[in-house]
Amino acid sequence: MNEKRTFASASRRTVLAAALAACALPGAAFAQQAAFPTKPIKVVVSFPPGGAADQIARAVSEPLAQALGQPVVVENRAGANGNIAGDYVAKQAADGYTLLMSSGGTVSINPHLYDKMPFNPSKDLQPVAAAARVLVFLEVNPQKVPVKDAKEFIAYVKANPGKLSYGTPGNGSSPHLAAEMMKAQLNAFATHIPYRGAAPAMQDLLGGQVDFMFDPGIGLQHVKAGKLKLLAVGSPKRSPLYPDVPTLDEAGLKNFDADTWFGFYAPGATPQPVVAKLNAEINKILRSPAFIQRMNAIGAIPAPMSPSDFGMRAQIDSVRYGALIRARNIKGD
Repeated sequence: MNEKRTFASASRRTVLAAALAACALPGAAFAQQAAFPTKPIKVVVSFPPGGAADQIARAVSEPLAQALGQPVVVENRAGANGNIAGDYVAKQAADGYTLLMSSGGTVSINPHLYDKMPFNPSKDLQPVAAAARVLVFLEVNPQKVPVKDAKEFIAYVKANPGKLSYGTPGNGSSPHLAAEMMKAQLNAFATHIPYRGAAPAMQDLLGGQVDFMFDPGIGLQHVKAGKLKLLAVGSPKRSPLYPDVPTLDEAGLKNFDADTWFGFYAPGATPQPVVAKLNAEINKILRSPAFIQRMNAIGAIPAPMSPSDFGMRAQIDSVRYGALIRARNIKGD
């Protein structure tokens, strides 16, 4: 009898201890999240060094490291219009220590572009913070394309079907879709040359291997140097940074809008307190004069917003770009 009472008491103590431990887990997890971060954070960029995504990631990483008290390391994993980096981040631990920096194409365009996705962007990734609204600027190599403005360029494209080529950061990238929007409205043809990122495409535009490009901002320095000619901006309204440059809508391409939002994403199950902390700190950086200046240099506009607003923006872009991709029968690499 005594042995039975002793065993029962021991069992009750074991159950009670287990229950107390289970109750303590949420508290421990909360404390861990509150202490975030306690180790370095990795930002995985979906395009090669030198492009808009890379420049934005590096403009955020240093001040973010200072704000959080931990190193923020930038790593480039280019390919498949962001799918390689997106898939990698989606499969990492959902703890806030691995983030994706990408254009909106990874979540808004790729599901329409690829028959099979290696991950589900709407479930396996969650928006953390927008970084910048990146405009695309129609630029030509003036040695190859003898036009003085956007209207002349449109007429030149229509009069020379198949003779012009354009570079893009890859199939389905926002600059590629901008060119497809233009060709659809003009019922014209130009040869698409996809690259693994905007930087190598820009090098070939400068070298004359391609004739024009919808540039996500990295070529503006070459415009100022006289090596490229800026004809128009692909936004609904003129850029406040280049108020004298007309929109393509003004040049005759009605309702033309090729803007895209670059930002940070985390694995889908990342705790909300971690996401909220990252969002708050990144938004502070986006409002800083130093960041604004760096974005203005590439023609981008800082875009601080909440994770939910950023996610809603992605859904809007998914609808409009999905319709274009289906209409133009565009496929991924």
